Amino acid sequence: MSRPLLPESSLAPHVREQIQSFHRNVVDAVTAAIARDPVVVVGMAQNPFVKKARRALEAAGVPFTYLEYGSYLSQWKERLAIKLWSGFSTFPQVFVRGTLIGGFTDVERMLADGSLQRLRDTH
Repeated sequence: MSRPLLPESSLAPHVREQIQSFHRNVVDAVTAAIARDPVVVVGMAQNPFVKKARRALEAAGVPFTYLEYGSYLSQWKERLAIKLWSGFSTFPQVFVRGTLIGGFTDVERMLADGSLQRLRDTH
């Protein structure tokens, strides 16, 4: 997984608590999907890279769960909570077997070299 946006050790305890509880229901929904499903795409409406990642996975025959949180003008706080939790600052966020592999370009690369399928098929 990528490095967090803010090193947790540099945060005051009360700030760390606020970040960890910020839209916790959204983060809990994402973590539940990641624990349950082999491939999860977290995205937002209107984002062309989210659409490209979903199309690439569909074209490759990779089943996935898609979680959508608003668009450019809505649900930005929920998306911020996901970004703070994952340490990844853009969407889509694609998880395979519980591991954040990255966004669209990472999906494209991993589909091309077969590593996404290998990671997905490991138990």
